[in-house]
Amino acid sequence: MLGPVILAASRSDRMRRIVSAAPVTKPVVNRFVAGETVRETIPVIEETAARGLEVTLDVLGEDITDPAEALRARDAYLELVEALTPLGLGERAELSVKLSSFGQALPGGHDLALKNVLPVVEAAAGIGTTVTLDMEDHTTVDSTLAIHAELRERFPRTGAVVQSYLFRTEDDCRALAAAGSRVRLVKGAYKEPASVAIQDKAEVDKAYIRCLRILMEGEGYPMIGSHDPRIISISQELARRAGRKLDDYEFQMLYGIREGEHHRLAAEGHRMRVYIAYGTDWYGYFTRRLAERPANLAFFLRSLVSRG
Repeated sequence: MLGPVILAASRSDRMRRIVSAAPVTKPVVNRFVAGETVRETIPVIEETAARGLEVTLDVLGEDITDPAEALRARDAYLELVEALTPLGLGERAELSVKLSSFGQALPGGHDLALKNVLPVVEAAAGIGTTVTLDMEDHTTVDSTLAIHAELRERFPRTGAVVQSYLFRTEDDCRALAAAGSRVRLVKGAYKEPASVAIQDKAEVDKAYIRCLRILMEGEGYPMIGSHDPRIISISQELARRAGRKLDDYEFQMLYGIREGEHHRLAAEGHRMRVYIAYGTDWYGYFTRRLAERPANLAFFLRSLVSRG
């Protein structure tokens, strides 16, 4: 019941100010956000890689209101690529980007986002890695997938994210499950209307499995974005039925959540990628993490009580 309330709060400036000002907030945020700067985050990347895990890196920021902010987002990712270069991790350290931070919602935003993200994709390719386009609310899907298709013409390893709670996603999976594609499947973490998205959690889970079956039976590379033990187990069975080897798909989980499962899957020989976010604009990301899992919210509330 609290999930929709928290999702609404994720875009409330008033709640942003209240939560950001609370003394307890920063220590709790640190569980999910690796740092505020590239310098703070590089040791986390190195430690994660040393444990046999892969990473995808997100410079936090979204819903920008000024073209200058879009340029700053571009430059922040270029700084990240520069910092990754000496590590030599290749695709073990890929990038995740939200096109809203590159100007997608501004006037002429589709072309602006493409123009700003292109140098990042080029730079990533230059160090042997790639970029995955995160998916945001339903109003951005067509633009994001169109930019994805255009980027793949030059950079075919560019990945896309799809969300199982949207009614359209099964069709999107069929279109995306082509040779060479990389598709991350998640359940969805935005407050969406009933006209475009499934509202019942159990039905979202069923849709996830239907979408995953399409991806596993396709010719692309599925990336399973889930912490749900049942979905992880079903994913392994679908992969087996599809004749996929352990390096023909991967699991992805968030930094700070179910870390024991990260290491268990890696120890079994699975490709396991950790989604590591960093930056100062953490509020929207953080509140969506609270909304996704009651355990995360309980963790935050216990910290408020213990520190209050």
